[in-house]
Amino acid sequence: MLMKKKICLALVALLVSLTANAQFEKEKMYFNASLSGFNLRYSGNEKCNFGIQGTAGYFLEDNIMLLATVGYNKKTDVPSTVTLGAGGRYYFQQNGIYCGAGIKYVHVGDLYDDFMPNIHVGYAFFLGRQVTIEPELYYNQSFKSHKDYSTIGFRIGVGVYL
Repeated sequence: MLMKKKICLALVALLVSLTANAQFEKEKMYFNASLSGFNLRYSGNEKCNFGIQGTAGYFLEDNIMLLATVGYNKKTDVPSTVTLGAGGRYYFQQNGIYCGAGIKYVHVGDLYDDFMPNIHVGYAFFLGRQVTIEPELYYNQSFKSHKDYSTIGFRIGVGVYL
């Protein structure tokens, strides 16, 4: 009886890993909408911060995706931020973990413009065959002033693999 349970568990694990692997194939498309800046509380010191980002991607090879992003961030104490970016992502096929890098153009009202290299690491948690929840940590490096404009953060999104 115990041997049958072990074999069934191994088969289920194999099927789950094959399903996840099939999503990261060459010539597939990817779309994602994500939220960041989850410090939505308001205080005199921190104010309010909320961001949204849209991402589209295309798999050039298995597990290697080319990305394009557009984003909007609203903070109470500074003008709204608009970002445009491009980059890439690599998926570790067995488990849905990915890492990536890119560069963003950042426009903050009349205050400044910046080009920011960025890195990110996340996990594609499949809800079905094509839809994922994707928590992600990211770091944006500013060329303006490291302590004032560089950002480390968390975003969570919903991805669709077609």
